[in-house]
Amino acid sequence: MMPDINKRPGLLARLRTASWRDLLIVGLPIVLVAGAAVAVAVKAARFAPPSTIRFVSGPDGSGYRNQAEKYQKILARDGVKLEILTSRGALDNLDKLANPAAKVDVGFVQGGLAEGRELPHLVSLGSVYPQPMMVYCRHPEPVELLSQLKGKRIAVGPEGSGARVLAQKLLKINDMDGPPTVLLDLAGDEAAKQLLAGTIDAAFLMGDSATPSVMKTLRGVPEIQLASFRQADGYLRKFRFLSKETLPEGAMDIAKNYPPRTLTLIGPTVELVARDDLHPALSDLLIRAAREVHGSPGMFRNAGEYPAPLARDFPISPDAERYYKSGEQFLYKRLPFWLASLVDRLLVVVLPLLVIIVPATRLAPAIYRWRIRSRIYRWYGALMAIERETRRAQTAEQKERVHARLDEIASAVSELRTPPSFADQLYVLRDHVAAVRRRLDVAAAS
Repeated sequence: MMPDINKRPGLLARLRTASWRDLLIVGLPIVLVAGAAVAVAVKAARFAPPSTIRFVSGPDGSGYRNQAEKYQKILARDGVKLEILTSRGALDNLDKLANPAAKVDVGFVQGGLAEGRELPHLVSLGSVYPQPMMVYCRHPEPVELLSQLKGKRIAVGPEGSGARVLAQKLLKINDMDGPPTVLLDLAGDEAAKQLLAGTIDAAFLMGDSATPSVMKTLRGVPEIQLASFRQADGYLRKFRFLSKETLPEGAMDIAKNYPPRTLTLIGPTVELVARDDLHPALSDLLIRAAREVHGSPGMFRNAGEYPAPLARDFPISPDAERYYKSGEQFLYKRLPFWLASLVDRLLVVVLPLLVIIVPATRLAPAIYRWRIRSRIYRWYGALMAIERETRRAQTAEQKERVHARLDEIASAVSELRTPPSFADQLYVLRDHVAAVRRRLDVAAAS
């Protein structure tokens, strides 16, 4: 029975003719590249925004804690849990952020606490509000220079507090960090009580120690006044983390005209500090929450003035810079956070695959075809060499060597396996081998 020449060869027959060596050489790198792309994509997918942020704030009942709770409610609207961690204050916040073992993502840090410390893994999401130093003192005349308090008993706050750190810096530059000036570890209500009783001469109050109730108590006593920093600009030249604030006449109590004159104050800003591996989407959420919490006008800020990308102790993170210039990332601006996070994760996985695997799969067939053709074409080079040797062959021994070499080529070509799509080129090669043999036979007979 004659075979059906019109019948297409089956899959098994086509597989027998395939060059597995060439397929392996071409396909293995493609598989390795695809595997690497998948591994990178899977690893990158892990960087999709987590659903929990660990936020170090301050002691229970403190201003830092109260503000963190506002952030917590705002982020909960987007399905992100803000886990609030207590601390002893701003300095403790910085220590926890600097310690990777503490597993803290973000927290409030008062400016000036990082001076002299190497903290390369911390970045700022912006300053969220100013925190001026309030110096209340018993003095017979208006206090405009700290040197007027030299030799006095001054409450500077407990060890490790932000107020104490700043007070010591200011007093040191005035040569007042030692005798005859006496520094006491008092803050808040206790410092106010002793100032009212006359057992101390001045109190440095800032942040949680300068509560509205404490300041209201102190401003009701004629003998106690709030100091003004006449040298504010000079302090700002010495300490880059400080800002100058103006407290207008009557700003704290219009009816009683307190303060009775416009005062110049200095103090750091409070920064929202994060570790540099914070996810960009979470950075956006935190800055958006900061705008909601701190964007309203206050005693020392105008509406919309904070948060602000003020580089103080820490560099502004690239994600925060992008947010302040351009706003939130497109997906997180247009979609609910959970959906944007899902789409973001899918894009992170799919894009590397498309960018790497698609071109690789298109390139593979071309490389395979080139390898098969090269196996055919290299024999043409051998045939051309045979013809050159034929013209130089003079003796019978030389002609015999040429014939032997041609027999080797013919044998190799007859055993050459190619896919059916290259059969025409293979048969043309065999015809050319036969043509060269005929010419050799004719030359030998002549």
